[in-house]
Amino acid sequence: MMPAGMEVEGYGGKGGATATPWIGVFNPDVTRDPKENLYLAYIFASDLESVSLTLQQGVTRLHDELKTGQKLRARLEQNAERLRRQLPNELVKNWSDRPSFQHNGWRALAYEASSVAARNYEVANMPPESALRKDLWSMAEILQRAATIEKTLWYESKHVGVEIEYVGKHIGEVDPLDGFRPKSDSDYIAEISARQQVKKRRHESLIASFGPYVADRGFKPVTTGVHPRDLVLLKGAREWLVEVKVVKSGNPTQAVREALAQLLEYRHFLYVEQNVKPSLVALFTESIGVYAKYLESHGIASVWKALDGWEGSVSAVSWGLVPER
Repeated sequence: MMPAGMEVEGYGGKGGATATPWIGVFNPDVTRDPKENLYLAYIFASDLESVSLTLQQGVTRLHDELKTGQKLRARLEQNAERLRRQLPNELVKNWSDRPSFQHNGWRALAYEASSVAARNYEVANMPPESALRKDLWSMAEILQRAATIEKTLWYESKHVGVEIEYVGKHIGEVDPLDGFRPKSDSDYIAEISARQQVKKRRHESLIASFGPYVADRGFKPVTTGVHPRDLVLLKGAREWLVEVKVVKSGNPTQAVREALAQLLEYRHFLYVEQNVKPSLVALFTESIGVYAKYLESHGIASVWKALDGWEGSVSAVSWGLVPER
């Protein structure tokens, strides 16, 4: 099972078969474009006898600037080493393999040079699926951490030989309550329905994968007409209000704080006057650890994406949102 919100696409070449076919695994909040920024890839050697799971830099943009050859590979290697030094050692210490794609084409050599972290597998002796899944989840965490390192230095030289300035696409954050000044409860409800909210792609992908899953468990997921709420679940006469949060860099603190505040806020202002008291659920991209009990103490169930399905807190189990483990 893929980590929450990740997207997969295969690449076999355009107009002809590539010497090194590969499968890209993208965090859409970082990039969907392998030409730039960071992504994961399973890249096969040209003899198809080995495949590497690698954290890659997009090489095409630099290729357009530097063309092929040693200059391109040197820049990629410099970028990779710079980023490795900033990543926590405990996170990357078991990801030190050096890919070798058995081909002298510029792209294959660039893939080798651009690898930040990697693990090599022999195709004839692949690990069991459970081990491959665990590796992918670990690498997804490395990707997320790498993408959020402050002032990560990449593609263009700002001071040649000293710094490399990162130039990429960023999705701006918008404070949903910026400029919000309600004078009454009715003002608040009008404002909360109309305010601008920026949702990251992993956020939407998590909802898209959770909806069919929870529908199979007998709930009716609703996203239409419930803004600013992320998701509402219906079953019989009961209603569950769901707030969705992406855990960033393996640290759930901020996501939990935001989920708690928004769930209590929405319940108070969107349900009290209707004399409805929905059950509250916080949905996360990964485990929130000890915070599950913390949210339970506030009457909020938590659900998260796990290696082999969905898991959740005591209330999530009792409500039938997730199976008992």
